[in-house]
Amino acid sequence: MKLNGSEILLECLLEQGADTVFGYPGGAVLNIYDALYKYSDRIRHVITAHEQAACHAADGFARTTGRTGVVIATSGPGATNLVTGIATANMDSIPIVAITGNVGTSSLGLDSFQEVDICGITMPVTKHNFIVKDISKLADTIREAFYIANEGRKGPVLIDIPKDITAAVCEYTPKKPAQVINHNRADINEQIDRAAELIKQSERPFIYAGGGVVSCSAENELTALIERLDAPTALSLMGQTAFSNKDPHFVGMLGMHGTKTASLALGGCDLLIVLGARFSDRVALNTKTFAKHTKVIHVEIDPAEIGKNVAPDCYVNGDLKYVLSRLNTLLEAKKRPEWNAQIAEWKKQYPLDMKPISRADEVLPSDVIRTLCRLAGEDAVITTEVGQHQMWTAQFYDFVKPRTFASSGGLGTMGYGLGAAIGAKVGNPDRTVVNIAGDGSFFMNCNELSTLAKHGIPVVEMVFSNNVLGMVRQWQRIFYDKRFSQTDIDRGTDLMKLADAFGIEGVRITNKDEIEPGIKKALSCGRPCLVECVIDKDVNVLPMVVPGGDVLEPIMEISLD
Repeated sequence: MKLNGSEILLECLLEQGADTVFGYPGGAVLNIYDALYKYSDRIRHVITAHEQAACHAADGFARTTGRTGVVIATSGPGATNLVTGIATANMDSIPIVAITGNVGTSSLGLDSFQEVDICGITMPVTKHNFIVKDISKLADTIREAFYIANEGRKGPVLIDIPKDITAAVCEYTPKKPAQVINHNRADINEQIDRAAELIKQSERPFIYAGGGVVSCSAENELTALIERLDAPTALSLMGQTAFSNKDPHFVGMLGMHGTKTASLALGGCDLLIVLGARFSDRVALNTKTFAKHTKVIHVEIDPAEIGKNVAPDCYVNGDLKYVLSRLNTLLEAKKRPEWNAQIAEWKKQYPLDMKPISRADEVLPSDVIRTLCRLAGEDAVITTEVGQHQMWTAQFYDFVKPRTFASSGGLGTMGYGLGAAIGAKVGNPDRTVVNIAGDGSFFMNCNELSTLAKHGIPVVEMVFSNNVLGMVRQWQRIFYDKRFSQTDIDRGTDLMKLADAFGIEGVRITNKDEIEPGIKKALSCGRPCLVECVIDKDVNVLPMVVPGGDVLEPIMEISLD
C-alpha cells in the first residue's frame, strides 16, 4: 500500500511494538505530528515541557519496562536538546530510538533555518545513527535502528528524517520484527569452562554484578549462581535490582560510596567474579591496586570492556544470560559457612547509619528513604536525579524486584530523574513511581511538574531540600579546605507555593515525626505530588573512597569542624 513517510514511520513503530512515544512538535516534524493525530488511537504521544525531559522519559520507559523507548524532536534546537538524554542512555547502555526532523534534502548544508548536523553531533554518543535521504529506505532504516538498539550491548540509535522525506509517498510492505540474537563467539563454551574451573578452586568467591544483568533480564540466573556458590554479592549503581537487597548474600554497593562490608569482602576474597559490569573509575578508583591480591573473572558482552581498565585472569565474552545458565549447570552447590560468617560479622560491625547533626528530631535522608521503601512496597519504581540523594537511595532503599530503579550512572545527569519518572509511570501505570531529587537537580527540571499536571501522571517528586549543591559541597569540604564556591543555591523559592502554582499536591517534611504521615499522604493522594524534605546542609554521603584511592580504604567519617 502507498503511504507517506510519516505514516510509514508510525506503521514501523507499531511493527516494533512501540505504542508510546515522547516528544515535542516543531516545523520539521509537522508531517509526523499530523500523522500522529491520525494514529492517536494506536500510538500514545506524551508531550513534555522540554525535549531533554522527553528523551529521559524514553530512557526511563526503557529501563523500567525492558522495551525500547522512542522520542521525537524537531530539527535544530529541538534535536540538540536531545543530546544530553542520548548521551545519558549511551553511557548506561539503554535502548532508545531518537527520531529527529531536519530541513528538506535540497536545503541540507545551506545553514537553513533550524538546520543542524545532528548525526555529526551525536556520532560519539549513539550506538549508530542514520539520515534518511531516500523514502524507499525509510522503513528498513527504522527496523534496523530498533535491531541495533537491542543487539549486543544495548544503546541509543538516532534517525534523522528530512521534512520532504516525511511527506514523500512510497510503497509500504509490513514486516514482522527481526528477532534479536546475540551471537556468541565460537569458543564461548571453552571460555565458560575455564571460568568454571577457576570458580571450583575458590574458597572465598565474591560476586560483583552490574547493569548487564538487568539489561539481559538475567536476574533469576544470577540469583541461582549466588545460591549455588553461597557467595557474598555486591552490585554497581546500574546493577541495582539485579539481586534482592534483602538477601543475606547482599553486601551493598562496591566502590566510591559502597559499603565497608563490600570493601572488606573484596579484600578478603580469593576470587572476584565480575558479571555485566565495567571497571569504572567510581568502582575501581585506582586500577593499579584494584583486586591485585586476587584472581578476577570478567563476564561481559562488549569485548571493548574486557581488559580496558582491569586485566582479568579469565574472561568470557558473550551473552550474560547464556553464560550464567551454563555456569549453573557446570557448578555444584557448595556451602561456605566460615566465609559467610565473616561477612555477617562485618555487616554488624559496619552498618550503614546516619546520626543527627543539629537537632534530635531533624530529618535524616536514611529515615526518609527507609520509610518510603517500607510504605511504597516492592513493586514501586524509584528514579533519582544525581548527587547525594542518588547515593543515599542506592544505600538505604531495599530493591527486591527487577527494573524498579532508574538513575543516570555513567554520565551523572542532573535533571534526569523527573523525566525518567514520567516515562516509568507511563510504561508502568499500575505501579507507584517516585523520583528522589536534591534541590540542585530539582531546579534543573521543575518545569516538568507541568507535564505531570497536564497529563495527570501521579508521580511523587521527593526533594531533599538543603539549599546547597550537596555532593559538590562535600568535595569542597574534603579537598578544597571548605571553600564553598557557588554551592550555596538558596533560591528563596517556596516549594509548596510552587506545587500549588503547578496545580499539584504539596507536602513539606521538617522534622522526624512528619516523615511517615507525609509520605503516606503523598503515596495515597492519587495525583502528582511534590514532597519537600528539609535536611541539614552538612549531611554527607559515607562511606567515601577518595578519587584515585584504594577501594579497600574508605573514609568512614568527615569532620564538620
